[in-house]
Amino acid sequence: MAGLWFDEFVVGQRFVHEIRRTVTEMDNMLFSSLTYNPAPIHIDHDYCSRTEFGRPLVNSLFTLGLVVGLTVQDTTMGTTVGNLGFQETLFPRPVFAGDTIRAETEVTAIRASRSRPGQGIVTFVHSGLNQRDEVVCRATRAALMLGRPA
Repeated sequence: MAGLWFDEFVVGQRFVHEIRRTVTEMDNMLFSSLTYNPAPIHIDHDYCSRTEFGRPLVNSLFTLGLVVGLTVQDTTMGTTVGNLGFQETLFPRPVFAGDTIRAETEVTAIRASRSRPGQGIVTFVHSGLNQRDEVVCRATRAALMLGRPA
């Protein structure tokens, strides 16, 4: 198991995740199609050529999913019960096809579950950065984590 157990997390713990991924035009088109998002800002090159960006923006929910996905191997793979929610999600800069995204995580809170003995809630702040080290996504996520088996 690559993820950490609840009792292995410490407030202030930081992860610089090794895995990076370059976003492709196909990623954006497929994700937008699979989620029935027909917004022209994501899928219409002609429309986008007349916007301030000049090209399609990668769907922000794809970006969020990718950033969280890049963190799983180091943090929650095989040790999470599930996501409890996202308190805040920001997209300070757009993502375009061809951008390479990497992730960093900080643990900001930890508490034992009141209703699930042996489990606890870890709050993560995940940051997605592009190849220029510009933050393109920041999300605060609470996850219910398994404690180390006895």
